Parts: sequence; structure tokens; C-alpha cells
Amino acid sequence: MQLHSNASLLPMPQIKRGVQTGQVQVGEILLTAYSNEDPFFDADAVPFLVPDLAGARKLAELQKPYIEARFGRQGLSLLYTATWPAAGFYTQVPLASLEVLKGSRFRTFSPLTNRFAALVGANPVLVQQAELAQAFATGIATAMVTSAQTGVDTSAWDYAKIFTPAAFSMTKNAVLISRRALEALPADQQAAVRAAARRADDRGWTYAAEAQASSQARLAEKGLTIGTIPDSVRAELLAVGATMTDEWVARTGEDGRKLVEALKA
Repeated sequence: MQLHSNASLLPMPQIKRGVQTGQVQVGEILLTAYSNEDPFFDADAVPFLVPDLAGARKLAELQKPYIEARFGRQGLSLLYTATWPAAGFYTQVPLASLEVLKGSRFRTFSPLTNRFAALVGANPVLVQQAELAQAFATGIATAMVTSAQTGVDTSAWDYAKIFTPAAFSMTKNAVLISRRALEALPADQQAAVRAAARRADDRGWTYAAEAQASSQARLAEKGLTIGTIPDSVRAELLAVGATMTDEWVARTGEDGRKLVEALKA
């Protein structure tokens, strides 16, 4: 395979369509970025739906047949998914209560983070990752939720004081292939592609765990305090998550209800 990274061939919002139309044979997308097409792709972005990476992996297993069915109707096959490390809160003071977020200028990057901000009484501001440092330096943003890895990538020690791990969400990338292109390969090559995808799936979870630990350690090394969430605050956050889960199920219908019930079971 010849790899074209960093939107050098197609911008991310066009990748899925590019694979469907045969412009490219294989593509990688952030699932939640396609939630405007189908809210089911937002499952892993629902806050506090799962508590940790093990829960995220269980969600991925349960979600997989639904994603495969949706892709199958569009001439696509799902090869594998890869999770991002868990998201936490970046603030200037400890997250001793949700009052810390109330009234803050809260950086958001999706409809679900917008909704979370609204539910906790924060003021959502849409800021792209490349503009984070400037947004905090100028007061456009004063708090946010994202991964420790993003904090390392944007030198969060220059603009925030505390990172509080929260397992807010663990979104996934999906690697998909044109079914026509896959089925055009000889049987042994089809099997090789699928075997490589299974190995990549397992490897991705290991990489995510390693990245979560190493990036959090890097934040601490550069001077950020690594905070903890009091039980009372966690209960409030879980209540917000439950509200957003109910709203997501209402948007996704029967498939969403079955997925959440299976996850809880």
C-alpha cells in the first residue's frame, strides 16, 4: 500500500466518500466526525459511556457489527478500529466541583462537546487544535476536555496548570476498504489483508494504553499538576453522561438502545 497521510490526498471529511467511489481503495476516518451522516457513529464520543480502555474495547466489539452493516450497505468493509487515549480536563484550578467549569470559556470540537458544555453551564467556544495555545493565551478559552496526548502535542504546560484524567471519552478511528477492491484480490491476498487488520486492531489498544501513560507522565514532567476527581464531582459528571446517553439513544433509535443495553449487561 502507498500511504498518503495528513490530508495530502483527501481531506478527512472526503475520505469515506473517496473509498465508496473508488478514488482510493482504503481510508482511515474518525468515526465521530461522520455523525452528521449517522448519529450511531457518535457512540464512542458519548461522555462517560465507558469507564476505561477495557470498557472502550468492549464497546468497540459491540459496536462493530452495526458499523459493518452500515458500511456494507455502502459498498465498504470495516478492516479495524483504533482508539484514541482517554480524554481529561485541562483547567487552571483543581476540579473540586463543577462550579469550576460553570461560566468558563470551554473549548469544544464537536456537537457532543458543545452539548456537554451547555449541560455543565460552560460557554462553548470552537477552537481547532492548532490554535489552542493562542486561544488560552488570549482568554478565548479557559478550560477544555481532550486527551493527554493532545496536551503534549500543543505544549499544554504553556497555557494550563492542571490536567485531570477523567475517561471522558475514547473515540476511535476506523480503517475501511472498498469491498469491490477487496473482493478483486486473490483469496490468499484477501486473507492476508484481513489477518493484518486483526493484528492492527490488537496492536492499537496496546499503543493507546502506552500513549495514555507516557503522555500523562510528560505533562507532569513539564509542570502540570495531575489532578483527581472527587467522588461527588464524578457522580455529577456521570449524571450528565447519563443524560447525554439517553439523548443519543433517542437519536439512534433501536440500534442505539440495543447497544447501550448490551454494554450495560
